[in-house]
Amino acid sequence: MRALVQRVAQARVDVGGQTVGRCGAGLLVLVCAMQGDTKAEAEALAAKIHKLRIFRDDDGRMNRALKDTGGDALVISQFTLAADTSRGNRPGFSAAAPPDQGEGLYLHFASALRALGVGVETGQFGAEMAVHLVNDGPVTIWLDTAD
Repeated sequence: MRALVQRVAQARVDVGGQTVGRCGAGLLVLVCAMQGDTKAEAEALAAKIHKLRIFRDDDGRMNRALKDTGGDALVISQFTLAADTSRGNRPGFSAAAPPDQGEGLYLHFASALRALGVGVETGQFGAEMAVHLVNDGPVTIWLDTAD
């Protein structure tokens, strides 16, 4: 699985003009299930993000994790993280898991993060979404369970 993690002061996602998910200080996690991914990858990614030390400590250093801060996460499915641009200017997305598998793994990832004690809200799988965020830092980290 792939994820783009952004440290945020706040974030929300709207579908059709209605807010469907939000978080305060914490993380916005854009996540993509890839071909061949399993629930084990979703759980490993959730555990990694839970322990990722990208929040400031009392000295201003990135030394604290979401598990330390008690922050929340807004998790949004983002199949375009599977983009392959090696063959020209139009990205291909064939490396992404098929929609039915992708949705299941996306929901399992969100559930695994919740099971670690994180307050999690989500977007709506497959919908056109407007994501609003206030970056904190900004801090943006790319994670891939294949690495």
